[in-house]
Amino acid sequence: MTQETTGFFSRHIFSTPEENWNGRFEWYKEMRNTSPIMYDEKSKCWDIFLYEDVESIIKNKELFSSERPVQQGEPSILSLDPPRHTQLRSLVSKAFTPRELKLWKPRIKQITYNLVKNIKEKEEFDLIKDLAYPLPVMVIADILGVPEQDMADFKRWSDILVASPENSSVEALESLKKLRIESIKQMDMYFEDIIKQKRAHTTTDLISILLDAEIENEKLSDQEIKSFCRLLLAAGNETTTNLIGNTMYGLLEERNLYNQLQENPEDITLAIEEGLRYRSPVQALNRIAKEDVDIKGHKIKAGDALTLWVGSANRDENKFTNSDQFIINRTPNQHLSFGKGIHFCLGAPLARLEGQIAFEELMKELPGIHIPKDFKITPIQSAFVFGLKQFPLKIKGRC
Repeated sequence: MTQETTGFFSRHIFSTPEENWNGRFEWYKEMRNTSPIMYDEKSKCWDIFLYEDVESIIKNKELFSSERPVQQGEPSILSLDPPRHTQLRSLVSKAFTPRELKLWKPRIKQITYNLVKNIKEKEEFDLIKDLAYPLPVMVIADILGVPEQDMADFKRWSDILVASPENSSVEALESLKKLRIESIKQMDMYFEDIIKQKRAHTTTDLISILLDAEIENEKLSDQEIKSFCRLLLAAGNETTTNLIGNTMYGLLEERNLYNQLQENPEDITLAIEEGLRYRSPVQALNRIAKEDVDIKGHKIKAGDALTLWVGSANRDENKFTNSDQFIINRTPNQHLSFGKGIHFCLGAPLARLEGQIAFEELMKELPGIHIPKDFKITPIQSAFVFGLKQFPLKIKGRC
């Protein structure tokens, strides 16, 4: 495993797919045991591995900031501190209330039913391509009020925004940086056209709501609205896609778990939480120290960058019994996969609902699915976002 620096991010590149998918958890364990708080001189960043430390830092907005430099346009809500963060979050949260989700549930069920119906006609299918990716994209497209037929562009932009460089060379870093800037420009141009259309014909979608919204008697800027849209399309979709893919992988690693869940479908929500813990869709978060602070004897200075390894915290033996086992009915399960405090993931309820409906439909319609013997792991090339690029599955009795 090698390291390199992009801005203040401490990024870790796992040299092989297997190291990325499984080896990282061995590395986390080693670091929890030997260097749970470590300053990396090369990347000029603190790495934090234990649950109690990661949780404490995430929750402490007074001492640790989410604000960070941006390459293009305005920062998203993820990289803002109060009071602007609070103001913007209160607006967007209206789209994810229990009442709104209840209204969306029939639509999510219909989308899922149609996708699974298409899968049933096949002998082999790709869980990511055929269900886990299109489901959240189609839902969020409806919520935003943008055309579903633009999914290919959404996928391409999302992949670039969450990618890590191919290697630790300066050339690879610069190449990725240029790709990201270009992708953000393309997304901004796309949403500029959508915003113009919504201004002319306001409806009930989220973009129309944001166009009408005011903070302290001022309308949101177009750039703020575009940043919201980028965040919801990229971060939200990737999280749900990987929630479904990673949870299914955990269930099929040991065939009896999938069978066990089919026999006890009331445990689907618990299994999803375990999927979130065991292979978190987001493996790390970043913070900046606002002032000098001591954490267990480590002198962290104002301005220092910290990488909080959520994927390690979720496997911490001090917090989770049998932490390296996938236990479908684990309870309690206080994982950190959606964050905590003011930056707790706004879309978490929607992601959970989509995951629940997806597994309910899969288990009802496809009881006999399994991983092919020749399956080769192809994880997303990112230290922070964690999931599979492809996940081919076979349907029992058809091959």
